[in-house]
Amino acid sequence: MTTAEDLIAAAGRHCAPTYDPLPVVVATAEGAWLTDVAGRRYLDLLAGYSALNFGHGNRRLIEAATAQLGRVTLTSRAFLHDRFAAFCTELAELCGMEMVLPVNTGAEAVESAVKTARKWGYKVKGVPAEMAKIVVAGGNFHGRTTTVISFSTDPEARADFGPYTPGFQIVPYGDLTAMRAALTENTVAVLLEPIQGESGVIVPPAGYLAAVRELARERNVLFVADEIQSGLGRTGRTFACEHEGVVPDMYVLGKALGGGILPVSAVVSSAEVLGVFRPGEHGSTFGGNPLACAVALEVIAMLRTGEFQARAAELGARLHRALAQLPATGAVTAVRGRGLWAGVDVAPHVGNGRQVAERLMGRGVLVKESHGATIRLSPPLIVSEADLDWGLEQVRAVLDVA
Repeated sequence: MTTAEDLIAAAGRHCAPTYDPLPVVVATAEGAWLTDVAGRRYLDLLAGYSALNFGHGNRRLIEAATAQLGRVTLTSRAFLHDRFAAFCTELAELCGMEMVLPVNTGAEAVESAVKTARKWGYKVKGVPAEMAKIVVAGGNFHGRTTTVISFSTDPEARADFGPYTPGFQIVPYGDLTAMRAALTENTVAVLLEPIQGESGVIVPPAGYLAAVRELARERNVLFVADEIQSGLGRTGRTFACEHEGVVPDMYVLGKALGGGILPVSAVVSSAEVLGVFRPGEHGSTFGGNPLACAVALEVIAMLRTGEFQARAAELGARLHRALAQLPATGAVTAVRGRGLWAGVDVAPHVGNGRQVAERLMGRGVLVKESHGATIRLSPPLIVSEADLDWGLEQVRAVLDVA
């Protein structure tokens, strides 16, 4: 029998060291639970950074994928297929928009949004050639492509990957004064995460998103919301922007759109914005493929009922009630979040985020650290109340050392 240690060692020998995963090797998964190669079960409180909002092996999604596998999986964009129009139409309707640009990964969707904003700036706003600027926030995480890391403030993401792509200005997240000062006649877009996930589930000050929305409208600038992690039910609403009554000019979507089965992402906007493209100016061989569309259509159908958003709100309140008690122990310095999503900052005497994640793994709970002292909690939206409570008991047990 091949052991976890053997598999971890083999991965280390043959895989580029771009990740430092916890030393667990998953063999099967169902709902909110993972089972490793030795048969030990773990409660998944990460859910693939929100890619698994609907849990592992969701039957509706598996059945949709299985049915499509027997029909056609890929045509490329050289031809249309019979699921494509429905996918674009229904995703646009879910977003209250008109057009969809389908791609694959989150980073690819962000790249596509950047290109869209620049094209719109030149063709519609009238920005002089090569002068377009996009304003972003410090602490952002929009992916790891060369362009995207060019406007990252994370040294690990940026170091030794230059030269960097120009055309971006970074302002502090949540600072409306800095945002206002950064917008010029050559600004074509503001690109923000409504909640910053990788930075530790950072929620902006109340009213910030609404104020940015109004400011962008006043200055004729596109407001682009990266809802790759925060969207599609995670925060108790379909989109995190809804908590402030905000509708951006462009949504960037991914992760949960693929139902935890395959990568599916998209840029969704108005016909005025996405209509700037002409054939040949942008594309993706796998973007909008039949299998992706079949799965995403089922995701959209599930979200249209509102049950998953309501469940995230209800369980999120339960999560945050429990976590709010932690700072009193002295083991936690801060707790943040919205819906079924939280960041917990661990006090130095307890250890760092990685050490806490490893201790939780030892108790049958999987989370992931972020930026040293933070652990993130983002359970599948289908997690049961009993399982969530049990997982939170393990978190308290690990942190109850003050």
